[in-house]
Amino acid sequence: MKAFTFEDALKAAGGTAVNQENVTREIKNVTMDSRKVTFGSLFVAIKGERVDGHDFMREVFLKGAAAVLCDHVPEGITGPCIVVPDTVKGLQEIARWYRSILPVKVVGITGSVGKTSTKEMVAAVLAEKFNVLKTIGNYNNEIGLPLTVLSIEEDTEIAVLEMGISDFGEMRVLSRIACPDICVITNIGQCHLEFLHDRDGILKAKSEIFEFMNPKGRIYLNGDDDKLITVKEVNGIVPTFFGLKNTNDVYPVEKESMGLGGTKMRISLRGSLFDAEIHMLGDHMVSNAMAATAIGADLGMDKNQIAAGLYTAKTIDGRSNLIPKGTGYIIDDCYNASPASMMAALDMLKLANGRKVAILGDMFELGPDSDNMHAAVGRYAATVGIDKLLCVGQNCRHMYNAALHENGTGGLGVGYYTDLESLLKSLKIEIKEGDNVLVKSSHGMGFAQLVEALKEL
Repeated sequence: MKAFTFEDALKAAGGTAVNQENVTREIKNVTMDSRKVTFGSLFVAIKGERVDGHDFMREVFLKGAAAVLCDHVPEGITGPCIVVPDTVKGLQEIARWYRSILPVKVVGITGSVGKTSTKEMVAAVLAEKFNVLKTIGNYNNEIGLPLTVLSIEEDTEIAVLEMGISDFGEMRVLSRIACPDICVITNIGQCHLEFLHDRDGILKAKSEIFEFMNPKGRIYLNGDDDKLITVKEVNGIVPTFFGLKNTNDVYPVEKESMGLGGTKMRISLRGSLFDAEIHMLGDHMVSNAMAATAIGADLGMDKNQIAAGLYTAKTIDGRSNLIPKGTGYIIDDCYNASPASMMAALDMLKLANGRKVAILGDMFELGPDSDNMHAAVGRYAATVGIDKLLCVGQNCRHMYNAALHENGTGGLGVGYYTDLESLLKSLKIEIKEGDNVLVKSSHGMGFAQLVEALKEL
């Protein structure tokens, strides 16, 4: 982070200074985690469901914090404080100001699914030419995004930021902080329907990313998506469309699956052809590669640089992460789930050699049609060409019943467990040496524990 002063933070947050005699005191980093406080930190005291950051103010000052952003000063605290009514909003205002003083170019990526993998792909490509910062982990929301912005270094040329939401108005907040120069929407799927109601609502909410973008910026949309293809122009900006279909500006003319090794492809970049290879699994990753290709080309990269970046791009834990296990693999895709991403993950699994087992858990926030959506995944699993389906969770009973009905007397083995704990007790019975095992559910199911258990089998 480029250092700034207490006074800079005070003005940006619109707060009141308490216990501060030196307004030029230097702030070297910003964190909300008291364990990560070092000399010169600005500690943001956030009240969470379980922990209140204000309880750690004495500790962070002892560790050398330059100041604390808080909504009140507890008794006995004598260190420099910036007091604001809402520390999350104060953090956002500081991040917005910090973004405004940097010449960095920002790529903002959103969508119902595929945000993280697209972010990884875009960052890998751009890193072949530029000094790139990317969102780490799940720092993509109203707290994570401003913290990511505040981690941008003075010499960073491009920041690739993942932007995640679950309700109307949230993307507007993120766009106001990031002020993206480049906007990417990966798709409009069936996620967060509890709050956004339907896919039209999702499109409306995701489109808030455009509200604070650079008026001379660029927009990249998945042209295979029936909702996104209707977006012909945004404030005078004509989108570039990417995807698998040949109607897009950037698409694969040819592609050859290498099984769990990835995909070889020939890419048409606005009519110009070149060869590339990715090691991230599935056709949806090929689509993500088209987005990265288009962005890289428009930022002046040549085909060799783009191909090199695509070749080196990797997934992260919980997102289609391939883990060797004996003669088989664990496909760790447990970070989150929607009907579309479940089906895409099943498509990945069928690429494996050997026995194919899918362990699927509940999908959350699907609204009133949740039962039917779980059932649709079950029907798809019964026809996609895997050997065993294990459904886990209350919602997944509908997936289980639909898979049984669709399979009939077919060869798919179907099992059901009410919760993760009961599955873990039977794991050694269900899974054999050499199995290829897909693990996928919504994050709240805690399937990261299942991945660790599979590693230990």
